[in-house]
Amino acid sequence: MAKNAYELGLGLTPEHMALAESVEAFAERTISADAVRAALEARHEEKFPPFWSALVGQDLLGLHVSDTHGGSDAGLLTLAVALEALGRSAAPGPFVPTALAAALLTASDSKAAIELLPGLLDGTRTGAVALGEPIEATLDDGVLVLSGALDAVLGGLQADVVILPVRLDGQARWVAVDGADLERTEQDSLDLLRRSARVAATELRTPADRLLDGLAEARGRSIAAVVLGAEAVGLMSWCVATASEYAKTRVQFGRPIGQFQAVKHMCARMGIALEQARAALWDAACALDAGDATADFAADIAAVIVPDAAVTVAQDCIQVHGGIGFTWEHDAHLYYRRALAIRGVLGSREGRVNRVSDASLSGVGRASTLELPAEAEEIRGPITVALKAIAGVDDEDDQLVALGDGGWVQPHLPTPYGRGAGPLEQIVISQEIAAADIAMPQLLMGGWAVQAVVAHGTERQKRDLAVPTLRGDLVWCQLFSEPGAGSDLASLTTKAEKVEGGWKIAGQKIWTTVAQFSDWAMLIARTDPAKPKHAGITYFVLDMSSPGVTVRPLREMTGSALFNEVFLDGVFIPDENVVGAVNDGWHVARTTLAGERVALSQKMEAYATDKDLLAFARGRELSPVGRYELGELVAQSQAVDLISARIVLKQLSGADVSTTSSVGKLLAMGLGQQIAEFVVAQLGAAGTVAVPGQPSDKAMEQLIAGRATTIYGGTTEVQLNVIGERMLGLPRD
Repeated sequence: MAKNAYELGLGLTPEHMALAESVEAFAERTISADAVRAALEARHEEKFPPFWSALVGQDLLGLHVSDTHGGSDAGLLTLAVALEALGRSAAPGPFVPTALAAALLTASDSKAAIELLPGLLDGTRTGAVALGEPIEATLDDGVLVLSGALDAVLGGLQADVVILPVRLDGQARWVAVDGADLERTEQDSLDLLRRSARVAATELRTPADRLLDGLAEARGRSIAAVVLGAEAVGLMSWCVATASEYAKTRVQFGRPIGQFQAVKHMCARMGIALEQARAALWDAACALDAGDATADFAADIAAVIVPDAAVTVAQDCIQVHGGIGFTWEHDAHLYYRRALAIRGVLGSREGRVNRVSDASLSGVGRASTLELPAEAEEIRGPITVALKAIAGVDDEDDQLVALGDGGWVQPHLPTPYGRGAGPLEQIVISQEIAAADIAMPQLLMGGWAVQAVVAHGTERQKRDLAVPTLRGDLVWCQLFSEPGAGSDLASLTTKAEKVEGGWKIAGQKIWTTVAQFSDWAMLIARTDPAKPKHAGITYFVLDMSSPGVTVRPLREMTGSALFNEVFLDGVFIPDENVVGAVNDGWHVARTTLAGERVALSQKMEAYATDKDLLAFARGRELSPVGRYELGELVAQSQAVDLISARIVLKQLSGADVSTTSSVGKLLAMGLGQQIAEFVVAQLGAAGTVAVPGQPSDKAMEQLIAGRATTIYGGTTEVQLNVIGERMLGLPRD
């Protein structure tokens, strides 16, 4: 059975998806609910849980460890994939703390790794990492002397190896010590399935070669953010699945509670948070594996996004379950407790956010790049040659014709309108168009019209409408929304009455972008009122110069008139302008709407973006609150970019990305509003008037114009319904 979109996980490659399925199946077989409950009720936890030997036998402890130390050398991302799958089980025991300790050891150049890793990998010894403020360390005749204490060390009570942050000669370092040499005191922990301890050293002497050379303090923290974050993503996945399944089956007031919009939207936001967290965690793991210079920045982004999202999703899981979610018997509180514990040991949110802010203001950034398969280079050569030739055409009109006739404008379309390009070729074409600095025609709604005409139209329609549109010769508008329907297109009332040779159209459309400049329109109208809601609708193409078409521009709150009302008073449309079959217009319209939502999932340069945010903030004196808000916006912006990158990579593997695109659109449009609001608020009085030499003019325009972004193309509320129903499988209202 195919999995729902939210169940697919961090991994995007077939190998990673197979690993996740294998680990999840193992956990379902071996880490039973009874085993988890037994660990919960036990007063004195055993060092190794009953399933420890079986878990060690899966060879997961060394997934990320270099082969020189006996590991699989598969990297942190592979470990993260396994940890997400394992995290869904709320497994008790020392696996995650041990994997984290092994990760820090293998990332160092220390002799300690040679000494300590074998026992951690074969499961005979356990590890833990303390993540608080460094304790003091001095060197005495080649021996380290440690003094200080650290709280809330996950798995620290019984760990054989404990890695501590220390401050030596003013520099933060990491050191591995024997757990038995530390003073350890068990602490009551929010996480009841994993014991935490206070570890202390009083003039503790340990060999200097236990220092983890080559491992910066920030890099150790980054690795911890990925390892613990991966488990947090796993528990989020459990919470989303459990809440959604409960919302489908729990009946209240005669209906499944998932039909109620408040519950549906809560579950949808849980799913959105999960996608954000996966994207940020995936990127951080990839960056660390690649040794990228911005890896710590990527990890800080993940540390901002993932831990708090995990806590919120776990809280919402309890809320969806209502009273039963608050009981000891239900497992929801175990996941909530673990989320709280992970968030706590990763440090305060203020510290995590300010690291992102400080790095961004100092010029650090991380481009969302795609690592394409080797086949990309095999197809790139001819594309590069062809596009360079087009770039060399001097006449702009001739260049547009060459682009349209060559299938470069919409390359995914079949020839001759496109190039029949699959996802990989589309990416390469996009890259090479940018490299050749070719200005593409701005089709606007024409891009959506072409998709419908090519997919469902006649040969004449394709020749007379699709071809000139792709050349940039025709401007289109979309006559879908109505005053009484809005996003509920199935409730439209515009009527099409059959007459000799065609149809007479009567009705009104609204919110029609650029109708006053358009040559043609996509129009849907009801042709059979006796049929059910989504049936009885036909898709037409309308010549906007037809008699009976009246366009009245609507002045928007920006002062401009991009939108319009369109009145259709006995407008005749010939039969030859029906696209697809009569009464099958909903099917044709879905082609257009799908194209719209994919396009809108990207950031739109007309509205405020992270580029505007950083251009405004760099070199400006921000208050502590302003710097904090900046860091949050940068992290959210990066997550949007990463979701888009993952959408592309999923398309390369043939996965359905329709609901993930809705997630991207919703987040991107809301983010633009927040950035514009931040800039205007920071300007104070100067943000309310146009001031020479200040960015207030652009900021005010973006602020006002940006209010539309969460309305058109499907309002936020409609998008939440789409995500809840299509991604989580919640019942339709």
